Amino acid sequence: MKQKIRDILAKHGALPVPVDQLAEDSDLYAAGLSSFASVQVMLGIEEAFDVEFPDNLLNRKSFQSIAAITRAVEGLTGSAEAAE
Repeated sequence: MKQKIRDILAKHGALPVPVDQLAEDSDLYAAGLSSFASVQVMLGIEEAFDVEFPDNLLNRKSFQSIAAITRAVEGLTGSAEAAE
C-alpha cells in the first residue's frame, strides 16, 4: 500500500524532491506539495484504491505525510496492509 501511495505521489504530487527520498512521516507540504497537487493525489488514490474520501478527511492533515495518507486509506478500505 505504501509503495502504491508513493507511486501516486510521484505521478501526481509534482514534488521537487524524489518521493523515494521522503520518510513516511515527512511533511509533504514542506517538501513542496501544493493544494492543487494534493487534490490530484487524492483523486489518484481514490482511483487506485477504489475509495472516496469523505468530507471529514478532506483536509491538510490527511495528506500531510505518507503515513497520514496510509492511515486514511486503511480507514477507508478497512485494511491494515501498510507493511506492503
